[in-house]
Amino acid sequence: MPSFQVGEAAGLLGVSPDTLRRWVDAGRLPASRTAGRRRVIDGVELARFAQTLTSTPGPDAIGANASARNHLVGLVTKVVKDKVMAQVDLVCGPFRIVSLISREAADELELAPGVVAVASIKATNVTLEVPGS
Repeated sequence: MPSFQVGEAAGLLGVSPDTLRRWVDAGRLPASRTAGRRRVIDGVELARFAQTLTSTPGPDAIGANASARNHLVGLVTKVVKDKVMAQVDLVCGPFRIVSLISREAADELELAPGVVAVASIKATNVTLEVPGS
């Protein structure tokens, strides 16, 4: 099983290395030390811990119950409209989400930079890659 140094694990969780060290020091995330006294986190333990950090917004956050399980609350950063379509960019934590929707929908939702929106993602095809393979 892979193991990760503090900086790598922090990057995967989207937090600073200092935050990850505090979690380890508080006993929230188990870590061991190498012969050189560097902290390492077991990949399986990191995956378990990552699951505790995830949440799905409930009906209050998204306005209704929905079948899509991937809801990302974010801030609209850009809206580009033409006569028929709109491209809406959101920043959801460290991620950029781009949605192509009808201009009519963008207008009805009053989407503009600074507006909070929820990206609901339901995909039957998701491509996965392993870095360095």
